Amino acid sequence: MPLSERQLASFADKHAGQIPFDTGPRHLAGPGDARHVTHGLAAAGWTTLSDPLGAEIVLRSPNHRYRLQFDPQSTTSAWWRLRAEGSANELGWYAEFGGLVPAEVLAAFTDALIAPASPQPDPWEPVTRAGWRRDEAGAAHSPDAMCHIERRPMSEYHHRPSWHIEMRDARDAHYPGPRLWHAFLDEHVPDHLADAFLRELTDQSPLQRGMFDRTAHHSAVKEQSPLRPQQVVDAHTARMKAIRAQARTARRQQTAPATRPAPSIPVQTAAHR
Repeated sequence: MPLSERQLASFADKHAGQIPFDTGPRHLAGPGDARHVTHGLAAAGWTTLSDPLGAEIVLRSPNHRYRLQFDPQSTTSAWWRLRAEGSANELGWYAEFGGLVPAEVLAAFTDALIAPASPQPDPWEPVTRAGWRRDEAGAAHSPDAMCHIERRPMSEYHHRPSWHIEMRDARDAHYPGPRLWHAFLDEHVPDHLADAFLRELTDQSPLQRGMFDRTAHHSAVKEQSPLRPQQVVDAHTARMKAIRAQARTARRQQTAPATRPAPSIPVQTAAHR
């Protein structure tokens, strides 16, 4: 089912009625509105497989290769699960995300499924540029030492490194504290998807949250945003329009008939003439 005007109006009703607060850093900003993810996929033509009256949401891509499950009642720490079936050219893969992962950060990951892949990105580049500290083992740590990014090495069970991102309540330098949220990208997740997630996570600009929206930690900084509520709504609407246009272009390219090359006309030389 495509994204409807009624669904967009419901998003607008919520956000037009609350004052936005700039909230950061992003790993502390809290989950935000899950519709940043689900609306984007619906605008790209993903269909709903789940009970419309249930709490769980299951979406499937038009080519049936990707399947996203959002279950806020999950008994595990993973509320979001995304699976990709293997194809003739690519291996299957799996990624999962905790309930307090900011929806905007996860939306960057799912948007990258729709956009053309960037050529050979370096996922560490935005992390380093944002000033996250790299240790001797190669892991990166946020300036407040609460969020940690690790690419675990290959082993007898894994042929390629996998990404592990955790946000923990930092009690002191020796005890990392309980885990507040996590993200896991298995060894076959394409680099351009990991790059999109890490680039959005470490972006130093704030995310917008309502005054009483849940954050991932009490140390998150919230300041009244210079943005008006309608600007938040307009940005969401503009993003949906861009995703729809991108999806239409991709579908036209996939269904366009192959054009045959024009028959070559032999060139007569002066000697032949």
